[in-house]
Amino acid sequence: MKTSIGIKDADLKKVAKLLNVLLADEHIVYMKTRNAHWNVEGPDFHAAHLFLESQYDELAEVIDEVAERVRTLGHYAVGTLDKYLKLTRLTESTSEKTDSQSYYKELLADHEAIAMSIRGDIAVVEGTADNGTEDFLVGLLEKHEKMAWMLRAHFIK
Repeated sequence: MKTSIGIKDADLKKVAKLLNVLLADEHIVYMKTRNAHWNVEGPDFHAAHLFLESQYDELAEVIDEVAERVRTLGHYAVGTLDKYLKLTRLTESTSEKTDSQSYYKELLADHEAIAMSIRGDIAVVEGTADNGTEDFLVGLLEKHEKMAWMLRAHFIK
């Protein structure tokens, strides 16, 4: 059934495409966080293991919310690893190190990159009548900024 929520079909398609790219980014940072959780080593193992678990739990909720927003707009959410890797603006993990600081640096860079991408996405969505997605993206921006802060707080100046 056609979505009729006061937004032009072309704008719905444009925003859904943008959200699917974000969904791919969220999946990549989620998997990198899970990998860090599984493989972190060092004297701070227990604290790092628990911290990373809290981060991937939050990302799992974000993933579901992004996919549901795509569906709300009447489009389909991508759902394959192949598509995620083709759409993402991030890269898979390349570090061989398994200490918390190495993982945190890489994850911090990803959250900051997602925050910057979301800012650009908001500018695109502002050109449509999709105030719901605009508001949704602002909320996600705040989550990624907070997750970045939590990672950044593990480093001494």
